[in-house]
Amino acid sequence: MSHEVRKIIQLCSLQDRKAQRQLYEMYKDTLFAVVSRYIKSPHDAEDVFINGFYKILTNIDTFSGQGSFEGWMRRIIINEALMFLRKNARLQITVELPEYELAEDIYQEGQDEITYGEIMKILNELPDGYRTVFNLYVFEDFKHREIAELLGISVNTSKSQYLLAKKKILDIYNSKKNLSTKN
Repeated sequence: MSHEVRKIIQLCSLQDRKAQRQLYEMYKDTLFAVVSRYIKSPHDAEDVFINGFYKILTNIDTFSGQGSFEGWMRRIIINEALMFLRKNARLQITVELPEYELAEDIYQEGQDEITYGEIMKILNELPDGYRTVFNLYVFEDFKHREIAELLGISVNTSKSQYLLAKKKILDIYNSKKNLSTKN
């Protein structure tokens, strides 16, 4: 962590408004992008982001200095997004595939690679449960055990939600690709 960031954290813990604004300007785009991967509605995403950033500012003195400061903030933002989804009954994860189905790979021979940008567009079309597990596993680098604990589901449910999300992303991608080649 840079000396500048340490200084800003220290000033923020003293509730220095200028430092709080600096911190906001430094991380707003990154943290809002994280929220947007979980929350479909831009209006709701903005509310979640504001609430999460408020929690960051009011709890900044609890950051121990150990580990990544950005990682610490991301964890708060992700928890805020998950609380929003739970509160609004949007996070309903119940599908669990049998063990043998979990091992099946959804990619087919000759499947085109999907770009990051295409995945980001398709994510908003996924059900909240699929999108949440996919985000936690792919973008936040959580293990299925961690996702299961965080969401209160089994490890196999986390794995199946992830595989179903990947399949749905490919299905949406292929249907859009087929539409564009027909035109």
